[in-house]
Amino acid sequence: MKLSIVVPAYNEESRIGGMLDAYLAYFTERYGGDYELIVSVNGSTDATEEAVRQRQQASAQLRMTVDPRPIGKGGAIMAGGRLAQGDYIGFVDADGATPPFAFDDLLKQIGDAGLIIASRRLPGAVVQPRPTYKRRMASRLFNGLVRLFFRLNITDTQCGAKLMTAVAWRTIVPYIGLTRWAFDVDMLFKTRRAHFQIKEIPTTWSDMAGSKLRIYRASLQMFLAICRLRLLYSPFRWVVAGYDRLLGRVIKLDPFGG
Repeated sequence: MKLSIVVPAYNEESRIGGMLDAYLAYFTERYGGDYELIVSVNGSTDATEEAVRQRQQASAQLRMTVDPRPIGKGGAIMAGGRLAQGDYIGFVDADGATPPFAFDDLLKQIGDAGLIIASRRLPGAVVQPRPTYKRRMASRLFNGLVRLFFRLNITDTQCGAKLMTAVAWRTIVPYIGLTRWAFDVDMLFKTRRAHFQIKEIPTTWSDMAGSKLRIYRASLQMFLAICRLRLLYSPFRWVVAGYDRLLGRVIKLDPFGG
């Protein structure tokens, strides 16, 4: 199988149907049966699971795994990835912010890289509507801290569309211990440490209605999460136990999964 796309989904009943319809139509037309969509439902209390099951009846390419626990976006991605059979394995948000052709661009342009990521900040990216000033400032601050702490020359670590070779995925993703705010950064950092090439390309992205993100709370949680991650990769990792006792409950508040 050529391609596996994991879709983490937490309380997405209002948005996932349209996203799946678009992806199934696009990829079936171009890849036939040589791809799969794996929806990883995590801790949902709405009809997300039912919306996926309805579409499974009409598509052999659509699979689903369900975990009733709020395991976070990263946990859902890892759970879906365990079912993946493709030569390339990636993930994309359930809200449809990344259109199918933009995800397909990742596959077309991965080349010799082990990991390719979509960026909303590279020249040539199309982002509609333009993010608010608060979101732009929060994104730039977070990106600056990631560069400072981890020396990752990446413009957009948090964009929800990424693709890896199956070899790179199975070398990296099962061993990520963080499933919430720092999941993407840890994945990128581990990928670089394993000497896989990382490639970044401009993408097309639309801000979709119904976002669960609360900018001020999210900014604090993201800051605390990457500080914790930096400690884990330092001689001071012994500090993390005390850090978790003091701030663990704050970091745990993931808008995707609990």
